[in-house]
Amino acid sequence: MRIIENIAGMREWSEAERRAGNRIAFVPTMGFLHRGHLCLVRDARAHGDRLVVSIFVNPTQFGPGEDFSGYPRDFERDCELLKAEGVDALFHPSVEEMYPQGGQTLVEVEKLSLPLCGASRPGHFRGVATVVTKLFNIVLPHLAVFGEKDYQQLQVIRRLVRDLSLGVEIIGHPIVREADGLAMSSRNAYLSETERAAAVCLSRALCRTERLFKRGELSARVLVRNALDELEKEPLANETLDEIDVIDDAAVLALAVRIGKARLIDNRLFQRSQGA
Repeated sequence: MRIIENIAGMREWSEAERRAGNRIAFVPTMGFLHRGHLCLVRDARAHGDRLVVSIFVNPTQFGPGEDFSGYPRDFERDCELLKAEGVDALFHPSVEEMYPQGGQTLVEVEKLSLPLCGASRPGHFRGVATVVTKLFNIVLPHLAVFGEKDYQQLQVIRRLVRDLSLGVEIIGHPIVREADGLAMSSRNAYLSETERAAAVCLSRALCRTERLFKRGELSARVLVRNALDELEKEPLANETLDEIDVIDDAAVLALAVRIGKARLIDNRLFQRSQGA
């Protein structure tokens, strides 16, 4: 696995692979990799000839008082995991390499960035859109794989690619969960043993609400109240329940719950069957 730390070197590698006719698959990450990340890596490998993973903790998507400086990092361990997965190139730039002094340009997907996590984390999706645009312009991938755990982020990136004609195929990968249902996240490392047990309330709330939906309940107000009822059973959960969006015959219930210092997210797509 080649480790590349500068933009020129990454672009040179990708251009050479493209000239050779190879299809480049890309998985952007912020590191501290877990099994969920590795599932994305394997998915990407199945869709391309050459596989690139990036590790970059992006400062522009963290707001004031958020956990940029304390975000978990273990680069050596990450490298060993990626080597074992057969990754061809690891792009690991510094903040200074990605954001040279004096930079003035940001990318924003306006409407999709406003609700849900965008409302509680102003500027977050502007930072995501900016860094993803930069990474695509540097890595030059044919396709990129993103997890569906952050449903809003996935939609922002898909809109970004369409609007700016970036020519990158975006593949969403289903949420990868622990045995007890907790969605895998690097921020789970923040949880104490007691908080880890409490965190399962997110998946419990989604499962309970999904059962109600499958029994025929279509009222967004009732479904949201049902999820809140489950979250309120957990005293450690300081929940924010984002509004449910219903489009024709589908709805996404998105949760953002703070347990201890960890802000955990999860979601569930409720899809009515055809003819229901």
